[in-house]
Amino acid sequence: MKKRILGVGVILLIALIFFDACIPRIGETPPEGSGKVPVEDRDIEQLSQAVDVILEDATSDFIGKFPVTDGFFYWVAKEYGDDCIFEIVKNGDVSNKEIWYELTGNSIYVLWQKYCESTGLGAYEYSHTHEVSCENEEVFSIDFCGDINMCEEAATTIYMDQQPNGILNCFSKNLLEEMQGVDLFVANNEFSYTTRGEALEGKAYTFRANPDRVQSMIDIGTDLVTLANNHVWDYGLIGLTDTLETVQNSSLEYVGAGYNLNEAKRAQYYIANGRKIAVVNATQIERSYGYTKQATDDTPGVLKTLDPTLFCEAIATAKKQSDLVIVCVHWGTEGNKSYAWDQVKLADAFIAAGADAIIGGHTHCLQGIEYMEDVPVYYSLGNYWFATTANMPADYDTALARLEISNDLSITAKVIPCKFSKGVTSMLEGDEAKFAFAQLDELSKTVTISNDGVVNKE
Repeated sequence: MKKRILGVGVILLIALIFFDACIPRIGETPPEGSGKVPVEDRDIEQLSQAVDVILEDATSDFIGKFPVTDGFFYWVAKEYGDDCIFEIVKNGDVSNKEIWYELTGNSIYVLWQKYCESTGLGAYEYSHTHEVSCENEEVFSIDFCGDINMCEEAATTIYMDQQPNGILNCFSKNLLEEMQGVDLFVANNEFSYTTRGEALEGKAYTFRANPDRVQSMIDIGTDLVTLANNHVWDYGLIGLTDTLETVQNSSLEYVGAGYNLNEAKRAQYYIANGRKIAVVNATQIERSYGYTKQATDDTPGVLKTLDPTLFCEAIATAKKQSDLVIVCVHWGTEGNKSYAWDQVKLADAFIAAGADAIIGGHTHCLQGIEYMEDVPVYYSLGNYWFATTANMPADYDTALARLEISNDLSITAKVIPCKFSKGVTSMLEGDEAKFAFAQLDELSKTVTISNDGVVNKE
């Protein structure tokens, strides 16, 4: 009986292979003698004919190299009308992504996401995609800050606990409104959420906070935290896994770490105004010590980029599935306001892999901002709200990086100057802001910063 069932199974498998081979897919070359003629010379009256044209003419990479069959295009016709498909064919270049966006209000990547949600296809692959309701229908705004530390013994945390409104009293009103009001706020979570484990032996500074502190991160408006840094492993494996669990059980999302390498490499995707934006994260630090562990195929850890190979793979994967990719990287030399050749070399590799903007941190001080090709690179945003000991640190300059992504995918890079003083980070305005812009100008070589904070390419 088993042999007979096996035989039937083989026959069915062969039939499926034959049937599958007959279904046209994007990027496949039509068989020789298929009679393919230019679009403008075809007499296309039926939807099925238009779909066949798309399957024949579209390149395989315009939709992220997914194995798309005609079902996707019939779904588009159902959602947006048959005329949408006919107009795409009339355009002559069915792989022109902007035509899809103009006709549907969604990029091809967003359409594919919605198709998967509608049909249940690839549910896990797309579970890390989030809809954003933008305040401006023409612009998706994202703010990035530098290092935040809520370590229990830090002076900033002690100060926070003494305030009537906790963390809300640790930022100026206008800055808090900015963080809470922006479409997406991204912060570097420079500590672990745990009450367990032991501090790593030999490490000078180790930071951990009670998992309840995650609510303070949420209260200031944070949506996404970057975990690829040199302090998330300060209390070992248990500290990292407690951190992952804490963030997963909150409303926050995270990038740069995971229970295995695939998770650590995974992007978070945001659908905003019909576009799909990816955020990925990795750390170059530590460069000589081995305190922080990189994730492997079956063990938790962070994603590292001292050797950029794995991170570039993550960037390239995200690029195939989104309109733009934003890279957050922990790199550079602490206390050095001048970015170094190793950062430039890494930035060049990230751009080659598909990065559209790069946001750096780790140095605990502001570094310059540059354009490499047409990609804005913020080398380091420095500390944002950060102390290492129970002694309140001296005042320091800091900033938010603001990216405004227009529906045509152009990026306006901006700086929001800030200053930390006595436990409070405040947004600078007026002459103080102009002075801060001038200082950043001195640190930067290929840009000028206008008085409204726009980073202009020279």
